[in-house]
Amino acid sequence: MVVNLRKIICTLGSHCSLQVLKGAKDEGFKTLLITEKKRYHVYSRFNFIDHVILVDKFRDILEPSIQNRLNELKSIFIPHGTLISSLSSDEIENINVPVFGNKFILRWEADRSLKQKLMVESKLQIPKAIKSKEEINDLCIVKLHGAAGGKGYFLASDKKGFEEGCNKLLNDNVITDENELYIQEYVKGVPVFLHFFYSPISGDIEFMGVDRRYESDIDGISRIPSKHQLNVEIEPTYNVVGNIPLVLRESLLEEVYQMGENFVRASKRLVPPGIPGPFCLEGVYTKEAKFITFEFSARIVAGTNLYMSGSQYANLLFENGMSMGRRIALEIKNGIYKRKLNTILT
Repeated sequence: MVVNLRKIICTLGSHCSLQVLKGAKDEGFKTLLITEKKRYHVYSRFNFIDHVILVDKFRDILEPSIQNRLNELKSIFIPHGTLISSLSSDEIENINVPVFGNKFILRWEADRSLKQKLMVESKLQIPKAIKSKEEINDLCIVKLHGAAGGKGYFLASDKKGFEEGCNKLLNDNVITDENELYIQEYVKGVPVFLHFFYSPISGDIEFMGVDRRYESDIDGISRIPSKHQLNVEIEPTYNVVGNIPLVLRESLLEEVYQMGENFVRASKRLVPPGIPGPFCLEGVYTKEAKFITFEFSARIVAGTNLYMSGSQYANLLFENGMSMGRRIALEIKNGIYKRKLNTILT
């Protein structure tokens, strides 16, 4: 039976759009990119992009004229981190275009309290949340809410350190109030980001890859000899500039799959219909090889850009170089073929 792929797969021109649209094209779909005018010269190089809508800023996708155009083209919109950093949860939920996955769970990613609730419900081991700066008595990491790529994060070991970091963010206009910050116990270990895909159509949870993130300038500081570190006032930052591939010890995979299964079940209970499609559990492996989850992303993450031809783990499941972007397109194709699109779109 031939599948009629009249749908167009579209996304914002940022974050992981190249693998999303290349994967869509590989699965036989037409593609559409919504990008800021200043970025167009980059994307004009790639012939797998069939249509382009130019905007002054990503927020312009809220304009009725653009949403009407996307619907006329029978578009399916793929969300990623740039959408979350550009729009509020209310705005995302009111997008009047079919969105792949559960757009309502993106609110739970952006809100620290909801995020904590879902991770607890998923039975994940998580760092201790510090309720206020008055309670800081050991090394903590202070974060912004939502998807920020590590921007604005800083370390503090006491109230004074928190206030110094907070004041810098206030002066740089990164935040307007210290209540925008979230304080969390700092867990020592290896930062690891686990990429999953859940298919409501097949019922399978697929482990698709792993990455580490290279963060400036916390990772660069290690190249400075300690005697110079001590003599120079350095406040490390955690802005992500790239991703590094990683392969886990095989003995860790049982726990990896268990965490993914627990997260899918919990998301179905708390945020129906759950988590169709990609998600990422982000955490630290301690010296005891225990995974402590400090974040989750309820959509495709940029670390999957490492594996545009398939990761070591994806290659165990698929034979044709399955990126996460292509896996999304395959799920949409299966949804069309089996008349189950309603199970994977909101």
